[in-house]
Amino acid sequence: MKKTRRRYDRAFKISVVAELESGKSLAQIAREHSIHPALPSRWREELAENPEKAFSGNGNQYKDQARIAELERLLGQAHAEIELLKKAFAMTQKKVR
Repeated sequence: MKKTRRRYDRAFKISVVAELESGKSLAQIAREHSIHPALPSRWREELAENPEKAFSGNGNQYKDQARIAELERLLGQAHAEIELLKKAFAMTQKKVR
């Protein structure tokens, strides 16, 4: 069976880093969240380097960006439906005449 790579959102990563900063051990955090023990340290370093841009990869879109992408997808579908209906309407008009 193929394993899929899990993706964690920005809020989850920040909460894990906060637990690490509060003094919990890496092993304890890893067990509680079912993650690899190296991840919290990596996330802490990433957050320390650039807190504003940390965890902004493709798989971790912010809610607004995800909403925009969803609306753009729906808009594209609506345009395709409109074009299809225009063609169907034009064909029915030709048959009526």
